[in-house]
Amino acid sequence: MTGFGDLRELYQEVIFDHNRRPRNFHALEDATHRADGHNPLCGDQLTVYARVEDGVVQDISFIGHGCAISTASASLMTEAVKGKPVEEVEALFHDMHAMLTESHPDRDFGKLEVLSGVREFPARVKCATLAWHTLHNAITQAQEIAKTE
Repeated sequence: MTGFGDLRELYQEVIFDHNRRPRNFHALEDATHRADGHNPLCGDQLTVYARVEDGVVQDISFIGHGCAISTASASLMTEAVKGKPVEEVEALFHDMHAMLTESHPDRDFGKLEVLSGVREFPARVKCATLAWHTLHNAITQAQEIAKTE
């Protein structure tokens, strides 16, 4: 049986791994959707690129710089939404925002669950949500820079 401390260590290791070796970290040349995000509190800045075809996120990537939580969140996000219909991505955006800021929705988040502990550190919630707000702006083709304020 795994204890709480073991889970916390596992969660931290996943975040550290995605920060050290972020997945899908590159500019996507054939992107159909793009948005910039900025967290002035921490200095995180990123750009999310997506190639959406027939209502499905066929490919997604990001570039930028930020703290470990911001980078890990963006990396985990790209893995989670690639190949998903836009409606499902939007639902996941709302559920992730709720998980990180309010309460834990009744949903299996898979690997994204590692970000749930961030809620215990209110100053870091903005770091974890930046990529998600930026993805939302890219998908909805909003013109403004995504901010976490």
